[in-house]
Amino acid sequence: MAGFRSLRSGLRSLQPAAFGADPSGERMARIRRSPHFENGVFRNPGPPTRMRPSGSALEFAKIFFDKEERSRRSPKGNIPLHSTTLADIARPPASGLRLTWMGHSSVLAEIDGQRVLFDPVWGERCSPFPFAGPRRLHPAPLPLAALGPVDVVVISHDHYDHLDLPTIKALAGTDTLFAVPLGVGAHLEHWGVSPDRLRELDWHEETRVGSLTLTATPARHFCGRGLRNTQHTLWASWVVAGERHRIYHSGDTGYFDGFKEIGAAHGPFDATMIQIGAYSDYWPRDRGADEGPEPGSWPDIHMNPSQGVQSHLDLQQGRPGGVLLPIHWGTFNLSLHPWAEPGEWTLAAAEAVGQAVAVPVPGQPFEPAGDLPVRPWWRDVSQRLTRRWPVPETALRTTRGLDLVGED
Repeated sequence: MAGFRSLRSGLRSLQPAAFGADPSGERMARIRRSPHFENGVFRNPGPPTRMRPSGSALEFAKIFFDKEERSRRSPKGNIPLHSTTLADIARPPASGLRLTWMGHSSVLAEIDGQRVLFDPVWGERCSPFPFAGPRRLHPAPLPLAALGPVDVVVISHDHYDHLDLPTIKALAGTDTLFAVPLGVGAHLEHWGVSPDRLRELDWHEETRVGSLTLTATPARHFCGRGLRNTQHTLWASWVVAGERHRIYHSGDTGYFDGFKEIGAAHGPFDATMIQIGAYSDYWPRDRGADEGPEPGSWPDIHMNPSQGVQSHLDLQQGRPGGVLLPIHWGTFNLSLHPWAEPGEWTLAAAEAVGQAVAVPVPGQPFEPAGDLPVRPWWRDVSQRLTRRWPVPETALRTTRGLDLVGED
């Protein structure tokens, strides 16, 4: 038995640092006390969560290796970046609220005099290895060191495209606080973040950072970084409320009724940052046998753009309002859909319900109360997409879809 423990310890020491650390001690005891932890794992709200593709490996291979389909999954040129990000964010926002999308799910929110950095990923790959895994399709809009002081870093969950070892190690040398879901603090401590700088929350728990109130809210997703997934770290969406403004970051999530509950408890919001990318036709949602798969579905853990727009409406208590910033797309190739499709589909779905959407190039700051970036910039570097886009259920009373064709 002692030899087995020694072997296990030796193998653990060979694991990449990016795997992080499993919760233990009082942290694990707190996890076990969570009402969302059942039979040894965290559970999603609602029905059981399906996380595996429903298609066969052969079907996946046909789509993945198809020459024409592969060509659509990457931009055809350099993705444009905003050239004056640093100078722009050096000035305080006139309205008190400004958002800067850095790519994927990374957003700098300047809200009521404080700075919140969501899911910062400045690394070259979202992977435990520097030589393999999805690589950035565009550089970070500015160096992390140039970003300046941040009051709090908010992490939605521990997947590599949201919790990035090089970025966290760089931020560990600052005095910023970290707000993370329950259990995720084990990774950060392992990487050098002191425990007194961690705010580790279960769903519906809140913490104060200066004048801001941060609340961890439910999401339908999962966790895991190592070779085995113990489901011992929680995932969350986040509400940040200041003295004048309220914002919401979805993290990764499938669509569920919880958006309505979050909106009723914390909304409406001046702006939401909603995951709308990395879905796939290969992960169809169950429908009637004669209906076939709904285009662009993931079983339960990611939303397509139509669902993303609907979730924003739910958060706004059923009505268009505030501004929707689409996230979780454009920076990494993580699924089978065309690279530009999330942008096109989001515009179509939002137009169908009259919802304002901001589509900045990476690094372009905007104020939700001001002029919004609305130009579909991705059309400059992508193939032209022609499709009849499904729209949110809210719009189906008047239309079954909306044609949106890429224009020059």
